[in-house]
Amino acid sequence: MKTKVALVTGGYTGEAEVSYKSSKFVYSQIDKDKYDVYLVDITSQGWYYVDENGDKHDILKDDFSLLLNNVKINFDVAFIILHGTPGEDGRLQGYFDMVGLPYTSCSALTSSLTMNKGYTKAIIADISELNVAKSVLLFENHRSEAVQLVESKLNLPYFVKPNAGGSSIGMSKVKVADELQEALDKAYDAENTGAQVLVEEFVSGREFSQGIFRNSKGELVVLPATEVKTTREFFDFEAKYVPGLTEEITPADLTQEQQERAARIIKEIYIRLNCKGMVRVDFFLENDTDKFYFIEINTIPGQTAQSFIPQQVRAFGMKESDFYSELIEAALVK
Repeated sequence: MKTKVALVTGGYTGEAEVSYKSSKFVYSQIDKDKYDVYLVDITSQGWYYVDENGDKHDILKDDFSLLLNNVKINFDVAFIILHGTPGEDGRLQGYFDMVGLPYTSCSALTSSLTMNKGYTKAIIADISELNVAKSVLLFENHRSEAVQLVESKLNLPYFVKPNAGGSSIGMSKVKVADELQEALDKAYDAENTGAQVLVEEFVSGREFSQGIFRNSKGELVVLPATEVKTTREFFDFEAKYVPGLTEEITPADLTQEQQERAARIIKEIYIRLNCKGMVRVDFFLENDTDKFYFIEINTIPGQTAQSFIPQQVRAFGMKESDFYSELIEAALVK
């Protein structure tokens, strides 16, 4: 009998648009000879299974099951491809824990923690060979004095971003002091990000993104890195999703020593944060020092054909269908 997979997509934020593209690609790649795949759309209006005709069928929330033609379908595993809330911040994972459904992503605690960029940096700050940019974490109560707090602790230029956002939504690079207030307001007011803002000193260097996953044998596998070169001021939402604005080089041009050092760091980040499934770590390699600087970790990375992880899977010599099978089987291991 085939394993029944709920491929979970949608979400409550602007990142839902990306989730739909990611889940469409994953659906096309999952081995249908091994898995019965049900596309489940989670939105603020409702939770639905969407059949091949586009018809919606309510998901029963008491146990995350489905009634089709008077036959109850209980899923064996949830494959979470839902960026932002509630699929990336631990809410959905906590629900799945309560109903006893295995899932492919990090745990509720890890997902919640890693959505908070400031808290994540505090946990991984002392990892050997890894550096974190000097930063200030601002809460809603700091809003009236935010400019003064930043200017008293950090040196220009700054990166200003929502502390719990994704896809670079609400992010700005500030090069002169007069731009800071506008950037802070933009980050504070970003939808569904908790009105917390992280401001970091700018690190001048090459930018990379690199995936890691635990396979069905329990082994940690580090994928080849991708270097990101953009014509934009930084790797913002448009650079990520508008064709032609960014050059992505996979595998990245790194020396053997740099590759080995990055792999050591990424494995330790994965372990330190108690990750599961696949995650992606973004980092800078500082120009003058050759030091790796942590940017952020993404526990539900994008999965379109052009996304970093599928690029890296192909560069690793693996088929996407085999990769997704590994994630499903790893999630099913008790």
